[in-house]
Amino acid sequence: MKMTAAALAAGAMLTACGQVKMGAAAVLSSSPRISASTVAAQVTNLNQGYLRYKGKVTLQYPVSQMPQQVLGWLVRFRVRDELAAAQGIRVTPAQAQHALAQIRSQAQASPGSAVNLAQLAVANGLPPDLLPTLARYQAIQTVLVNRLDGGTLPKSSTGLQALGAQFGKAECQAAKDLDIRINPQYGRLNYAQYSIIPAPTTLSAAAGRPAPAASASASPQLKPAC
Repeated sequence: MKMTAAALAAGAMLTACGQVKMGAAAVLSSSPRISASTVAAQVTNLNQGYLRYKGKVTLQYPVSQMPQQVLGWLVRFRVRDELAAAQGIRVTPAQAQHALAQIRSQAQASPGSAVNLAQLAVANGLPPDLLPTLARYQAIQTVLVNRLDGGTLPKSSTGLQALGAQFGKAECQAAKDLDIRINPQYGRLNYAQYSIIPAPTTLSAAAGRPAPAASASASPQLKPAC
């Protein structure tokens, strides 16, 4: 089993490196493209983290999907940056540090327990060296939520749902404005979580059989809902 996991990890890296020649992993209208070489480099970082913490973390994804996990995070960061630009939000270093502290606090299993954020990042498909970018990502959300709720979170579930809907609509509009196009070799964008899911295959259909489902998740959101 360990040999299989290592082989899959190597395969993920080789696949990403082979796609460098394709140029772009994702193209965005008002933002620089996400290059295949950037994805490949971050897959290497994620894989190194996986090998470093092997046996200490439980991955939330198959090792072979590291390129899709990495690209998904890079897309999320671009969408959040677009949201910040649209809302006139500028994140200070202090806000980013506070956001990272919030992430660490939320991940705390119990009072006094140690949480290794690098291990947590690897488990969720985020290369550890992108933790500062995750801090900015979180800080942007915090600033906008504070604007929307006037600095005080609603106490009712209805109020929280309404606040979440407001934030979700603003982020959805940012994603829509970016007109994100994913290289089909990586898959396609599911706007529900801004994740990369497998593209439908035509191999079975070409052989006269129905093509299998592209993803186990039901009804992926393939277009912005705003």
